[in-house]
Amino acid sequence: MVGCHAEGEVGKVVTGGIVDVPGETMFDKKRYLENHADGLRRLLLFEPRGGAVHSTNLVLPSNHPEAQVGYIIMESTEYPPMSGSNTICTATVILETGMVAKIEPETRLVLEAPGGLIEVVAKCRDGKVEEVKFVNLPSFVLHLDAPIEVEGLGTISVDVAYGGMIFALVGAGACGFAITPDEARDICVVGQKIKAAAVEQLQVVRPENPEIRDVTVTEFTGPVERTGDRLTARNMVVVSPGRLDRSPCGTGTCARLAVMHARGQIAEGQVFDHCSIIGTNFRSEVIETTRVAGAPAVVTTVAGMRCRTGAASATCSKNTVCSRRPRRRRRCRQVGVNRGR
Repeated sequence: MVGCHAEGEVGKVVTGGIVDVPGETMFDKKRYLENHADGLRRLLLFEPRGGAVHSTNLVLPSNHPEAQVGYIIMESTEYPPMSGSNTICTATVILETGMVAKIEPETRLVLEAPGGLIEVVAKCRDGKVEEVKFVNLPSFVLHLDAPIEVEGLGTISVDVAYGGMIFALVGAGACGFAITPDEARDICVVGQKIKAAAVEQLQVVRPENPEIRDVTVTEFTGPVERTGDRLTARNMVVVSPGRLDRSPCGTGTCARLAVMHARGQIAEGQVFDHCSIIGTNFRSEVIETTRVAGAPAVVTTVAGMRCRTGAASATCSKNTVCSRRPRRRRRCRQVGVNRGR
């Protein structure tokens, strides 16, 4: 398991030691893990090996003819269809560990996420990946200015959009926040309340895949500032069970671009710098418009810096149910987890 972060958000990447998971597509494999083998996610993300502050990505072979590699994103409470920071981490580790050959100064590859195919362009120099830029799945708005009742806040207005995950976007100022680090705990508490209210009061289903449904993330947005043709804004995303995304959030950036485009606040090709609560940035833009199930949608790109942070080997604890094999070999009955001599 190789450690990595994208603009501050930690996304560890499992590069070996896992056998393949049943399923034709990455979405099928994700669903299998959710329903039959969630012990692997808990092994990697829960204490003592993990914590709520990071995600883990499981690299698997893809059956899609256009994809070099597939990956499944595992977070503390869910398996998202797509994650921007985790895509950047996964692409970095795949290239820097030699799973896919690097080409300098630019390597292009296609990854299969549970949500679909993701095109990636990595800037490479001196054997290292310097920046990763990806073309996301189409992003679209599900609700604009939807009123919801939130405990402690009363009636507030939220936008709901899909950017790879389903977000409830709310103006930070309307909730009394300036998006500063000293507000982090309060933002987490309020963000979870808004998510719960949105799930209860708004019907949200991704049109072409009804298994992707309901708001799972809250995004607080700051005002948009314009410098020439460039747009800049701050944001803060609350990830369940109640912690902050250290990066500007790749899928959250795409969801916000969908809302901004629907409101006429950004044009195709216009650069949007999204800034996180710790001051890191994703550079993004709308590159084309399209339609999803007959409704308007946008295709977006997100680019960010990354850094490998280390490597580790995770083995089963003594209380894991295993069957002993000859030559001191153990093979866990949990799907995919195995340990050699």
